[in-house]
Parts: sequence; C-alpha cells; structure tokens
Amino acid sequence: MSEFSIILADEEATMALGKHFASLVPGGLVMYLHGDLGAGKTTFARAFLGAIGVGERIKSPTYSLVEGYEVDGRLAFHLDLYRIADPGELEWLGLDSLAEPGAIVLVEWPERGTGALPAADIVLDLRRDGTGRVATWHAFGDRGRRAIEALVTTQRGD
Repeated sequence: MSEFSIILADEEATMALGKHFASLVPGGLVMYLHGDLGAGKTTFARAFLGAIGVGERIKSPTYSLVEGYEVDGRLAFHLDLYRIADPGELEWLGLDSLAEPGAIVLVEWPERGTGALPAADIVLDLRRDGTGRVATWHAFGDRGRRAIEALVTTQRGD
C-alpha cells in the first residue's frame, strides 16, 4: 500500500498518531510534512520525537530552521523550512548528517528545500477538515512502504 488516509478528530488525535507512528519506525526514516499553517505538522513532529525518546524540550525549528537530537546513539532532525526562499540558503546549515542511513528526518515545508534534502520515504499531508484534520500518508521506497503497511495493520486492528 502506498497511500493511506486517517481522520483525526482534534489536536490530541494528531499527537496520538505521531506517538503511535513513532513506535512503528524501527530505523531511519525521512518524512516530509505538508500542510497549511496550523494543519498540525509541528504537533505531529513533537509527538513523534517525544515518543522516540527525545528527552529534552522539543522546540519548533521555525527560526533555527533545524533542531537536532541524539536518541540512543542515532540522530533525529526536525526541520522547518517555511522561512527559506531558495534551497541554496540551506548550504550553510551542514545538512550532510540528514543522509545517514539510521537518521530520522522530519521536514516541514520540504518544497522549499527541493534538491537540498534527502529523498522522502514518506510524505504526510495534513489538512483541516471541519474541527479536525485528515492525514494522508504516501510511501516511497521499501522503508516507506513497510512503515505504511505497519500503520494500516495497526489502524485496522489486524
């Protein structure tokens, strides 16, 4: 399965989804987070990072552009590229570590970093739907497909 949608009733459901999905990702993963302002990208990322074991305060990288963490010997990164006008602006950030096979990389506004980012294993589109949200997952490559299949299995209770 390469695409899957979930209806999220509220912010708490978005956080629960982030925590749950983190439990399904055993190794590295590159995830692009799409959605309008306020759609839940940062909420999802914070819940995910907390669930994989980031013990410190998880700051929004809106102004720093990237926040890095080390969790049990592996790297995790949260990027917010909203303020980037051109992908060339990312050169000075030293993003080489994002390509490490075991790294977890969550990128908000990835379209602003086209060509400077590792390819996505998963793209998560979040959009508002009334008072809730709809989360649509798109998988790319084996890592992405395995993660989506695990998510589908747990959501259906298989």
